[in-house]
Amino acid sequence: MANDYEKRLLRVLDYVYDNLDGDLSLDTLADVAALSRFHFHRVFTAVTGEPVAHFIRRVRLHRAGLELLSSDAPVADVAAKMGYDNARSFSRSFRDAFGRTPSEFRAHAQPVPPLRLGTSGETQMYDVKIEDQPARRLGVIDHRGPYIQIGEAFEKAGSTVMARGLGPHLGAMLGIYFDDPESGAAEDLRSAAGFEMDETAEIAPPLREVRLEGGKHAILTHTGPYTGLAQAYKYLFGEWLATAGEMPREAPPFELYVNTPMNTAPDDLVTLIGVPLL
Repeated sequence: MANDYEKRLLRVLDYVYDNLDGDLSLDTLADVAALSRFHFHRVFTAVTGEPVAHFIRRVRLHRAGLELLSSDAPVADVAAKMGYDNARSFSRSFRDAFGRTPSEFRAHAQPVPPLRLGTSGETQMYDVKIEDQPARRLGVIDHRGPYIQIGEAFEKAGSTVMARGLGPHLGAMLGIYFDDPESGAAEDLRSAAGFEMDETAEIAPPLREVRLEGGKHAILTHTGPYTGLAQAYKYLFGEWLATAGEMPREAPPFELYVNTPMNTAPDDLVTLIGVPLL
């Protein structure tokens, strides 16, 4: 991992260790890392091998185990100190992690397993180039929910532009993905599906106009089924970005679909993942 990214993530780890009962939201940790809020969670997960919430939970429970063995503080006090709202949820999480309730753990004086940072393991290599991308004007349909269901938004966008006779004004088909799918509940994920449109085309509801800034981008080429895109993101944020000496902009990644499943076999689908760079 490049030294700059190492320093940024180590700052986050130190902050988590020192603020287990404080604000550990993704926005706060992104600020600590001085990374874009759109990309921080993807970078953290790709490099460490686990989502931020899983890491925080492990650290809290590890610290709680040490606290239980080194003090006689009530379980409720230990739970509060570790950032849990109530002793019941703390006890349930603790039992899931250690196989005993906090009281049983303390009574048996069971050694606390060492805390280890996860590792991302080996990842497949992909072709990534730094390119200047044009500014784009999009007409999109917003989607909220699992990314795997965004096809419905693409179908609605496609039907809308065709019904309005906008075919001659269309360019590439793109998807914008605002959240890391491992950062929270699938039903809360935000994305948008649509088409590049020229300046003469009217964009009216249910379509929404979105402007993507041009300029310097990392462009990863993925060939194959869409189910393999998660691995491509893992490489882009965990391997390439951390070693290329580049920093992402405060803007979400996008996918540009060179072809579609309507006329292309899954193994031949070509998708470009774009990450805006500073």
